[in-house]
Amino acid sequence: MDTRTATAELGWTANPASGWEEVSGYDENLNTIRTYQVCNVFEPNQNNWLLTTFINRRGAHRIYTEMRFTVRDCSSLPNVPGSCKETFNLYYYETDSVIATKKSAFWSEAPYLKVDTIAADESFSQVDFGGRLMKVNTEVRSFGPLTRNGFYLAFQDYGACMSLLSVRVFFKKCPSIVQNFAVFPETMTGAESTSLVIARGTCIPNAEEVDVPIKLYCNGDGEWMVPIGRCTCKPGYEPENSVACKVSFPSSHFH
Repeated sequence: MDTRTATAELGWTANPASGWEEVSGYDENLNTIRTYQVCNVFEPNQNNWLLTTFINRRGAHRIYTEMRFTVRDCSSLPNVPGSCKETFNLYYYETDSVIATKKSAFWSEAPYLKVDTIAADESFSQVDFGGRLMKVNTEVRSFGPLTRNGFYLAFQDYGACMSLLSVRVFFKKCPSIVQNFAVFPETMTGAESTSLVIARGTCIPNAEEVDVPIKLYCNGDGEWMVPIGRCTCKPGYEPENSVACKVSFPSSHFH
């Protein structure tokens, strides 16, 4: 999911209706975007929830969420009560299928798991905003392990004046690669950022195993590391750029 270029309604679910509101806005480059905003800072005891649509995890074990947002500086708001906040909470909810999120029971009973409290590195005053000098915050958080078919993200506001400019959900993987004359398949990263996932390699055509087992480790950043074992070209074949074995022809000498 990536809302950075969305122009149609996102259609997420807000509860209560007086909280988060979907509007068309502009990013820092004056591109039209779909945003969600909330600014009930003069009313105490805020508890506003925003739920995305169902997101398929597509086999990923760990999910990354990039959030771009702006937050109003509480000190720049006149006569604002002490309940004004400059943070919000990120949660997720795992499920195997789409659920009826508009039912009130879902909001109070769903077993949300909190990812983190998200704080702004920069907040803005009305003067900044009027001059289009938006101070956009970008924060990335990850969570796992995931085992269900998909999940929902939930954003909880409890008294901020903010705009959620975009949300990008992604996962990391190690790409298919040929190394030491063996091919390794595309491999998802593990459930933890420190996980190492073993990928078994198979010799490329016209190559044979020399050291076994043949494997690579996929780390949490989607990078291959710690090669173990290797293949080499069979007799009668010679290496070509370490990724192929081609027929070797005996050299001819002309007198």
